Amino acid sequence: MFSLSKILLPIDFSERSFRATRSAVPLAKQFNSELTLLHVISTHRDLTSAEGAVKWAAPPDALRAERGRDLDSFMREELRDLKLKRVVVEGDPAQEIVDHAHLEEFDLIMMATHGYGPFRRFLLGSVAAKVLHDAHCPVWTGIHAEQVSGIEAGRPTHIACAIDLDSQSRHTLNWAGHLAEELKAKLTVVHVVKSLVPHTLSFDLSPEWRKHVRDEAMTALDNLKKDLGVECAIKLEIGDVHKGVCLAARELIADLVVINRGTDGGFGGRLRTNAYAIIRDSPCPVISV
Repeated sequence: MFSLSKILLPIDFSERSFRATRSAVPLAKQFNSELTLLHVISTHRDLTSAEGAVKWAAPPDALRAERGRDLDSFMREELRDLKLKRVVVEGDPAQEIVDHAHLEEFDLIMMATHGYGPFRRFLLGSVAAKVLHDAHCPVWTGIHAEQVSGIEAGRPTHIACAIDLDSQSRHTLNWAGHLAEELKAKLTVVHVVKSLVPHTLSFDLSPEWRKHVRDEAMTALDNLKKDLGVECAIKLEIGDVHKGVCLAARELIADLVVINRGTDGGFGGRLRTNAYAIIRDSPCPVISV
């Protein structure tokens, strides 16, 4: 049975934290989730210790007490009807978020990210990037939470699920299908057929080639959705993957995109190049599974 019984919500008391929390509330209510607010007091390394060794400097007791009070009062009224935990820890923010998510076996991490405005194309936010890279559970990112109301962000009505027909596609579509079913949202599968490189190859642009690759992809997608028993529409694009997914999301007026960010093995971790670009440029929040 599909469940989001435990949701982890990192809080840094910025306006982004308030927006992400407002997005989390409808999901937590829908799934009767336990919502954990996690604040990490960032520690720094002491490079001037008498022993000449690298040590982590602990924050003063007064700061720990102050942050505890801040977290205890954070959006108290809006969160009063939810199953709630408030946790303050110390250390490297990204590592503490990932470690807590793994230790407590969370079903979803929800965090708003940097990268909005003139620097959007260059920045995702180092903490969010590391969490996306290392976390095992799905991660909701809301670069665009400024533009989306809490109800719309937390209770999407149209979900776009981007898959590339690799070994992870079954898991991604199955997860998105269950989420759409629980939320009673429309689901559209988005698949982008990569154009051949270089584009000087004439058959790359020919109608015959386009029909061939579209027919092959449509057959594979139809078989996959039937095999999983997922009710969804299908949208095909040809061209650059991340641009095609973001364009499709805009055309569909999707309010959530679900993608796969890779497996957890290997030096590259879980965050693929296309996943990073889609998260950065998507017109709506993204859940990467």
